[in-house]
Order: sequence, then C-alpha cells, then structure tokens
Amino acid sequence: MDAVPIMLETPQQSPFSFADRLRLPITLDAADLRADLDRIVGATWVEHFVRQNYEGDWSVLPLRFTAGATHPIMQAYSDPSATAYEDAPLLDLTPHFRKALAQFECPLGPVRLMRLTPGSVIKEHRDHDLAVEWGAARIHIPIATNDDVEFLVNRTQVVMEPGSVWYLRLSDPHSVANRGTTDRVHLVIDCIANDWLKEQLAAAA
Repeated sequence: MDAVPIMLETPQQSPFSFADRLRLPITLDAADLRADLDRIVGATWVEHFVRQNYEGDWSVLPLRFTAGATHPIMQAYSDPSATAYEDAPLLDLTPHFRKALAQFECPLGPVRLMRLTPGSVIKEHRDHDLAVEWGAARIHIPIATNDDVEFLVNRTQVVMEPGSVWYLRLSDPHSVANRGTTDRVHLVIDCIANDWLKEQLAAAA
C-alpha cells in the first residue's frame, strides 16, 4: 500500500512585522517631564468626546493639533484626514515636552496629554489604522502613573514606567483602568511610520 502523505497546516502569516508593544530605545528624564506637567497644572483639560468608550474622567490637553482648529474639541480630536498641524501655545511653557518631541525624526501629527483619573476606566476598543505596517503609529510616554494602572493590549498587560517610550499597536483591542489613587497622565504622539521609526522598532525588537 502506498504511503499517504501527512498534510500539515501552515500557520496563517501575520500581517504585522512588529509586536503589539515595543519599548523604544529612547530615554527621557521622568522628573523633567513631571516638572512640565506641574507647570501647566492650571490648564483647561477637554473631556474626551467619545463618551461610550469610557467611564469616569478621561480628558485631553492638546499640545499639537490640526492647523486652523480653534474649538477645544477640534484641537483635541485626532483628524485622520488632516495634513497640516500647528503647536499649541502650551508647548512654549513646557520645554521638556518640546525637547522630547524633537527626538522623533519622523513627521508628527497630533500630540496630546491624556489623563485618566482614579477609578476611571477606558473600555476595550480599537483605534483603526493605528499600526506601523499601515503607515501610522501612536507613541505613549507615561508622565504620571501608579502601580494600580492596568493598560491591556490584546488583553495582556503592558507595564510602563514614567519616562519610558512605547509603541503600542492600538488597532488591536486595548483597555485601561486606573484603580489607584492618583492620576495617570501620558504624553501621546501620533506620527508617520517612516524608516527612522521602523529602525527604532527593529532595535527594540
């Protein structure tokens, strides 16, 4: 009897070249970033407008936004169709934030501080098209956090220390819960995934 060949299933090829979380080889001074945050403590934060995605207080402080936007909500909004951006006046008061942005050798889009107060939860959701392989990336830099913040990507926790710089593939399911007693504040940078950024991710991997 002729032998019957065994057919092995080939695992489906992932469409992604990089992991869903990578710490970039960029070092920022956590104390300097916190000093800038404290410097603008009296600024007016904008309530995140996608109310169905969270419970509690999730708010935004725009540092760079779509050129010509004047309404606070439009300044806080990350418009995927925008091609031109301008810095907010707050960047003139926060030299360490500006220095941090200068380390990114890729085109920058919206830049925001995003605050999640104690007891608040960002429900699991996806931010479509936010993957390096699709041309856009979102970078998270924790400034204020605590041990009881739970940031999940694909339902697996990402532990991020103040001053660390992270690429997160947020086209995947993700959620955040602040179960601590202090605010969680991240500097969030949207950028174009050029060759420089891909080199940083490759080095991180």
